[in-house]
Amino acid sequence: MLKIYHNPSCQKSRQTLQMIEESGEMLTIVEYLKDTPSEDQLREILKKLGMKAEEIVRKSEAIYKEQFKGKTLSEDEWIAAMVEYPKLIERPIVVKDDKAVLGRPPENVKSLF
Repeated sequence: MLKIYHNPSCQKSRQTLQMIEESGEMLTIVEYLKDTPSEDQLREILKKLGMKAEEIVRKSEAIYKEQFKGKTLSEDEWIAAMVEYPKLIERPIVVKDDKAVLGRPPENVKSLF
């Protein structure tokens, strides 16, 4: 079973979702802007990605430029920021069991099939 943290307005997220649907894999869709992961859930996702919180922050977002650009935050502070401002979370993220990948490019998700 795959779980995609999805933003329907994002082209890469839509492409990744389509690729998963075409694969026939069982799928759960989480629209993370509406159903934001908790701090604990984000920590678990980061562990599965093998990444630090700052590595999945969308630095092109206005909220990043307005409030976070040039600042040094701890891991906990970045996680709290992403929970408060879910637009900061890079998308899409696809999780399967104990592994996760960023769907940038969408072909990355094939490693989970």
